[in-house]
Amino acid sequence: MGVRNFALFSGIFFMIIGIAGFIPQLVSPPPTELDSPLWIDIGYGYLFGLLPTNLLHNLVHIAVGAWGFNASRQLKSALFYCQGFAILYSLITVMGIIPGLGTTLGLMPIFGGNVPLNLLTAAIAGYYGFITAPNPDLVSTSK
Repeated sequence: MGVRNFALFSGIFFMIIGIAGFIPQLVSPPPTELDSPLWIDIGYGYLFGLLPTNLLHNLVHIAVGAWGFNASRQLKSALFYCQGFAILYSLITVMGIIPGLGTTLGLMPIFGGNVPLNLLTAAIAGYYGFITAPNPDLVSTSK
């Protein structure tokens, strides 16, 4: 798999995850609704019973997915996507384990099951964006 394929597959994955967050049958209620750590608790629950989510989180996943899907069309944009994704999701992973920041200041949940998912996807994006990445200036634009 190359940089463009990772951008495409991760884009599709995050768009599916974002859309799935809007399907009530796939989102379990949080353990206690009275203790919501979020200011935006519309749609707050656990996707597949594992991943804390809310309305804003779902929209962010769809946006990241659209970014990856669109970036997969050209090598340079796919490379930028992988590098940006790796950096952004590494920061989000760290935020997810810091008390108070695990809710992005009350906007969306990035704690719990989201931490290992964010870490894994950041690591894979980093692999394609920094380790195996071809120099886009040396590759023909037809690829």
